[in-house]
Amino acid sequence: MKKIIALALLFLTVSFDTQKEDAFQVGEWFKFRIHYGLINAGYATLEVKEAVKNNKKVFHAIGKGYTTGMSRFFFKVDDNYESYFDKETNQPYQFVRKINEGGYKKDQEGFFNQATNKVLVKNYKDKTEKSYSVSENVQDIISTFYFLRNHPNVDKLKVGEAIAVDMFFDDETTKFKLKFIGKEDIKTKFGTTSTLMFRPLVQSGRVFKEEESLTVWITNDDNKLPVRIKAELAVGSIKADLESFKGLKNPFMVKVD
Repeated sequence: MKKIIALALLFLTVSFDTQKEDAFQVGEWFKFRIHYGLINAGYATLEVKEAVKNNKKVFHAIGKGYTTGMSRFFFKVDDNYESYFDKETNQPYQFVRKINEGGYKKDQEGFFNQATNKVLVKNYKDKTEKSYSVSENVQDIISTFYFLRNHPNVDKLKVGEAIAVDMFFDDETTKFKLKFIGKEDIKTKFGTTSTLMFRPLVQSGRVFKEEESLTVWITNDDNKLPVRIKAELAVGSIKADLESFKGLKNPFMVKVD
């Protein structure tokens, strides 16, 4: 079950907004229940707060993931991902990554200099730091998804088309791609919801069965909130469903049966 919770955190905010205004606001919070097969594996949450960086108010997004119950007994996961990013440009100022996945630990912070296209990564576990060259307008793992929530081209996507974003993760810049695969009405604990379906293109091999093993459903409303995630892993599968939320900027839309 290694990285199951981390992977859910990675993709649970893959969402978009067709308007220029943010699809989210300070105070937004939501929680996912994660299942590994028939087992309740754990939970993942995302929250938007406000902070001050470079003498200006910025968004501070916090993602947490953790195993629970018997899953925690067999494989303990406690992950914390944070991002401080600009309210207007969405460019990240700083990221935080503190993870414990079955004994595999990381404790690091990254500091972006968008003017020089550099990021300074400090690893507190081994007391090292290193500067990396990054592409222009690069995002971190959390800011990527909030950036995509406001992407202006989502309403122009046709089935099979994809959007790509440069994302800095694990000390390198990768091209994070999302492919639009259609629309679907799904039943949630809050009612039947109209959704947009996307498949993030992931690396096949040790974790995922295939490049397109992951599917994400997001609400087809002004929030563009993720409501379901499914992934076929190399061993087994996971499913994550929206469990609760608060502080949404827009009404959560459901269909009347």
